[in-house]
Amino acid sequence: MKIAIIHDWLIGMRGGEKVLECLCELYPDAHLYTLFHVKGSVSKTIEDRFIKTSFVENLPFLKRFYRYYLPLYPLAVEGFELKDYDVVVSLNHCVAKGAIPPPNAVHISYTFTPMRYVWDMRGEYFSESNRFSRKAIGVFSHYLRMWDVTSSARVDEFVAISNHVAKKIEKYYGRRSSVIYPPVDCSGFGISGKTGDYYLIVSAFAPYKRIDLAIKAFNDSGRKLKIAGTGQDEKRLKRMANKNIEFLGWQSNEALNGLYARCKALIFPGEEDFGIAPLEAMASGRPVIAYAKGGALETVAPLGVKESVPTGLFFAEQTPGSLAEAVRYFEKNEGSFDGASIREYALKFDKAVFKKNIAARIQEKYAGLKDREDVKEKQPIS
Repeated sequence: MKIAIIHDWLIGMRGGEKVLECLCELYPDAHLYTLFHVKGSVSKTIEDRFIKTSFVENLPFLKRFYRYYLPLYPLAVEGFELKDYDVVVSLNHCVAKGAIPPPNAVHISYTFTPMRYVWDMRGEYFSESNRFSRKAIGVFSHYLRMWDVTSSARVDEFVAISNHVAKKIEKYYGRRSSVIYPPVDCSGFGISGKTGDYYLIVSAFAPYKRIDLAIKAFNDSGRKLKIAGTGQDEKRLKRMANKNIEFLGWQSNEALNGLYARCKALIFPGEEDFGIAPLEAMASGRPVIAYAKGGALETVAPLGVKESVPTGLFFAEQTPGSLAEAVRYFEKNEGSFDGASIREYALKFDKAVFKKNIAARIQEKYAGLKDREDVKEKQPIS
């Protein structure tokens, strides 16, 4: 089984790259194709693969302005030569699923989300662009939406990261999909015997993450909030924050382990398609206070539901006031959360579970392909 893995780009280790890392461990001989690769930005497991990049890699000021090259990405991903592969697995949040597979191969798209830059989050991604750039993106968005829908026909099977994303795939592409939740390396996180006096956010600093909402809520309350991460919104967020809010920058896995394990709770203020950070916090035995929309509804078991052990609670409106009220409610009911039970719940999303499920799906589709080829070979030529 010769496998090609298509990943949009490699510029850091986030949730999508952790999925890619699992596939690299499962299929060490697979070849990896990506639009561009910042060397040293991802784990050794990924860096050690055979990595083929596109012409996008040579464009100027790429690392800073890569989103503005978006109209070129369909051409770049279609340029990959995949004729020698039996199985193509695309890990898609932008254009990866648009790679052109050979006719005798099976193409499985593990989809983080349909291209959010031109569907549901265009305003959030390009809100700070100048007037000319916004107009240009508006013009190209129509073309990119048409390409995104058309290229979905190249996929034999969609696998979504959540039911939330499966609904988007059906809405935008008219395709059904199965769901396999992304991996959480629960072995990398553990319960601490002592809880600190701070709340925690672990996130990239993109506008749609709504870290600004949390900052406003904690500015007003004076409670301690630690924020781990970096990104495009960093300067603006730092200007907003009072002294009770600490920015930690990028943190290693070892440092995150300690931060998660000792926080009072993780704050998750954005609407995500899935969200790895809440499960990493739960694997550390800590509860989550999340906005009641998106993937968090599938991963957080809220306080007050009799059928499950509580792992957190929700706030209903994406406003500082609603979040602040949820934090106050959490503090009144903090004793209702048990660290060992929360961690046990998180193990359902462990890396080993993901590997087992995705490998079975790929093998099933490959077996179906071989069965079709055997039937074709036995049929007489008319």
